[in-house]
Amino acid sequence: MTHAATDYRHNQQKIAQLMAQLNQIVLDKPQVVKLALSGIFAGGHLLLQDLPGMGKTTLAQGLAQLLGLSFSRIQFTNDMLPADILGMSIYDQSKLQFEFRRGPIFTQLLLADEINRSSPKTQSALLEAMEERQVTQDGQTYPLPQPFFVIATQNPLQQAGVYPLPESQLDRFLLCLSLGYPSPAAERELLKGRDRRELLKELDAVLDTEAVLLAQQGVKQVYVADVVLDYLQRLVAKTRASHEYHGLSPRGVLSLQRAAQAYAYVSGHMEMTPEDVQAVFAAVTDHRLGQRFVPAHITGGQATQTIAQRILAEVAVYQ
Repeated sequence: MTHAATDYRHNQQKIAQLMAQLNQIVLDKPQVVKLALSGIFAGGHLLLQDLPGMGKTTLAQGLAQLLGLSFSRIQFTNDMLPADILGMSIYDQSKLQFEFRRGPIFTQLLLADEINRSSPKTQSALLEAMEERQVTQDGQTYPLPQPFFVIATQNPLQQAGVYPLPESQLDRFLLCLSLGYPSPAAERELLKGRDRRELLKELDAVLDTEAVLLAQQGVKQVYVADVVLDYLQRLVAKTRASHEYHGLSPRGVLSLQRAAQAYAYVSGHMEMTPEDVQAVFAAVTDHRLGQRFVPAHITGGQATQTIAQRILAEVAVYQ
């Protein structure tokens, strides 16, 4: 067995172990956990949207600890300034010069908690960091640690004191996920079990920086057959054929392919299938096509079909 194959098998075992541990913390949401991990290995950022108290922060913190990456958490507020995230230049009297003091964004995994409670000006401070993996202040450019991920949580727009994320920022998030209410069995386990915060403290890192970078390289090596690309492009063409919303941009198309490759990798196979595309399609595209999260109690508990789900139902896998 080659060295690369040995590394791949070892990483796959670690990934399965990581998901098993995270599913003990975030109950009854195995698909969300799998998609979130796929987004990380695809090198993308995650947006978690739901009502407060649904486990968004718990999922993000659990991922951070199990991935073994340096971690910072920022609680966004309406009076926050860009310098609170990026850092600022402070005059050093002893050296008679300004020195740049790095902000909490200089980490490998940043949890931007309740990101849409801050003003658009503060939200925009993240754009360069998310796309270029660097920060520019006072004409100087500072590279961010590698790998660098943002996991942001946001509350529904129907709540008071929130600002909608602009489309340019939404497009920076590879995946947008919602946890939803737990099942009665999972809720009973929450009521009878230990506090999730206590369980989080007991988590040990399963992966590290080297393993995460190895997984990202593995994702790029997942084979994509032309017949699967044909299906992917038919889905994309369908998004561009409607007058209700803007279709997927080229960046969105690349994001869809990368996320599907990552989902295949996390699933333990090195060839992308139509099922992998279907698994990630809604999470990659709905927020790019203008789909807004609406809590279940507003819709009377009725599950509404999203834009992506309608497209999947209308496009055949093979032609």
